[in-house]
Amino acid sequence: MSSVVVLLTLSAGLAACSGTDDPGDEAAALARALETGETSSARGLGEPENLEALLGDLAGLPRTVEVAGLGERREVTESRASAVDVELSWAWDLDADGEPDWSYTTTAQLAEDADGAWAASLSPDMIAPELPPQGSLVLERVRGERGDVLAGDGSAIVTDRPVLRVGLDKTRLEGAPEADLRASAEAVASLAGYDDTAAFADRAVAAGPRAFVEAIVVREGSSDVDLDALAEVTGGVALPGELPLAPTATFARALLGRVGEATQEIVEASEGRVVAGDTVGLSGLQEQYDVTLAGRPGLRVSSQVGAELTTLYERPAADGADLHLTLDTQLQTTAEIALAGTTSPAGLVVLRPSTGEILAAASGPGSEGQNTAMLATLAPGSTYKIVTALALLRAGVGPDDLVSCTPDATVEGYTVGNYPGYPAAHLGEITMSDAIAQSCNSALINARDALTPQAMADAAAALGLGRDLAGPWPGFLGSVPADATGTAFAASLIGQGDVLASPLAMATVAASVKAGAAVSPTLVLGPGDVADDPAAVAAPASPLTVEEAEVLRGYMRGVVTGGTATLLGDVPGEPVHAKSGSAEAGGDDARVDSWMTAYRGDLAVAVMVQGGGHGSGVAGGIVRDFLTAVP
Repeated sequence: MSSVVVLLTLSAGLAACSGTDDPGDEAAALARALETGETSSARGLGEPENLEALLGDLAGLPRTVEVAGLGERREVTESRASAVDVELSWAWDLDADGEPDWSYTTTAQLAEDADGAWAASLSPDMIAPELPPQGSLVLERVRGERGDVLAGDGSAIVTDRPVLRVGLDKTRLEGAPEADLRASAEAVASLAGYDDTAAFADRAVAAGPRAFVEAIVVREGSSDVDLDALAEVTGGVALPGELPLAPTATFARALLGRVGEATQEIVEASEGRVVAGDTVGLSGLQEQYDVTLAGRPGLRVSSQVGAELTTLYERPAADGADLHLTLDTQLQTTAEIALAGTTSPAGLVVLRPSTGEILAAASGPGSEGQNTAMLATLAPGSTYKIVTALALLRAGVGPDDLVSCTPDATVEGYTVGNYPGYPAAHLGEITMSDAIAQSCNSALINARDALTPQAMADAAAALGLGRDLAGPWPGFLGSVPADATGTAFAASLIGQGDVLASPLAMATVAASVKAGAAVSPTLVLGPGDVADDPAAVAAPASPLTVEEAEVLRGYMRGVVTGGTATLLGDVPGEPVHAKSGSAEAGGDDARVDSWMTAYRGDLAVAVMVQGGGHGSGVAGGIVRDFLTAVP
């Protein structure tokens, strides 16, 4: 780059426009021109392109330039012309986050012509200390190491793992006709699974002549791309690299999310934190906690002369912090195996009742990447009868009290029956324990006059439903209407109507029964500034008592020993306590979702399978398989 020096222009005409015997005005105009880039506001600076050439990569960045001091007038030539030194204070916002990063002072010289007009000549040392002649400023962004995602025992879940970046290397097609370039690009896109191969070809044509145009990133050893076929494509390459990945492509995928190159939308929304080319979290926890995991990029400003760079300023990169979760890798893997055979959306959540820690959150292959385990908003069906049983207990209906289990119940002209195949031997006046064990809908609806919507909402909160989360991670702990009336209120007693829950929410109910108090699920253990704070979650208005919890445990045990979840009776280990459920989703497909929530020892689990049907077989079978497979 040639030296950029704009010499002082002495002109009577210009002097007539701006002549003054006070150099302070021209010093202020100089600072303003350097700050805004509008060089026409100060004499002697020339065209804006001259300033931009010196500023280089920094030309478009926010900066402030102020007059920090004005020296004494002095004579500098035999003609007794006067000059004044101006101290300029610079402050650069290099990452456009609103805060200054690089601050320094430089000195400029104002010279006075014979008509009393003052002007300064643009020179490198006015712009930055040690910026040499023929130099310009270069800004580099230095990325730190992204933090890992850790399991509860501190082992790495997500860490840098080898990948292959599949794409088109245009250097191998240098000089080739555009038709050949497009043919290669479309062949690469086809192997990468693109539906619109022409769009990838358009991108390849538009890229620079020596560009690598990435099509897809796959794990090393993956069969997602036929590498032998790729090698036959002129320009087709698979470059080795690393990317933060979980142990397998499916491991807690919907919860953890994925990492990749920042989209334009992310760059624009980041207010300067993210720039094009950065690796960021694109979904799930990787996106939610991206600031923590990414750390802070470093910044380096250098002067460049030819190919030589000399560092003028450097802010070291701060590596990202590890995100420490409560997940148990063995339990998560087992949960995913238990769901592997499901073809419709399904979720399984495991909690530790004694601590509230989420040990596993698996969404089945039928969920197609959606976080069914944590975010489903569906009617929980008869698993919700644990809540109704608590509300009735508080209303004076205990386990040995009789309730009326009729073939059906009618409310305001709307009839609700029991589930298909309900055992006739358990109709009539039966104990409350039997009603829960057999999951009699009509018995609870017939007892509705003893309850209020607020009493139901309070009972739900006492079991952890409908409360706030302990952290900002994605999760749904259910919603319970406190103002339902008529048929809507009757439906809510059996987990239908406007009552909504997720597997996370119903696992919380089972965990709360076991713990004897409302459990607040936790997922993030650290670092400290983002760790969950269950103590900050408001306590239930009517907390669960020791005596109430003991009654609910008895109900849930009866479901296993002689009720709708006897398939769990042979699960090894401590006794299993459970509640089955099926929920009619309604609509044109008349779908019936299968639910089961249970606890054994210090493990609480809930499963939901959309369209699994009535009875405990589908969700219950998954719970049985899971609990049988873990200690």
